[in-house]
Amino acid sequence: MARKRGNPNWGKPAPYVVRSASPTEFDKQVRRLRLTEQNLANSDRLRMWCKENKNRFYIPEKLLMEWKISVDASVGD
Repeated sequence: MARKRGNPNWGKPAPYVVRSASPTEFDKQVRRLRLTEQNLANSDRLRMWCKENKNRFYIPEKLLMEWKISVDASVGD
């Protein structure tokens, strides 16, 4: 009997894989500082961390706008 060649899954959709979302560095920093949603914008330590890491890690746009921090869009290119 002849051996079948090729990928038997060709043309079939990829299986759906559920992965747990890992916390972002921003989330880790918020947890380290023991902040809540209500006091994020009032934290000077978090604001300093965000200014230092604005081009390296995800920071919610709402906070960036509130603190008037601009991100360099050309960094990731």
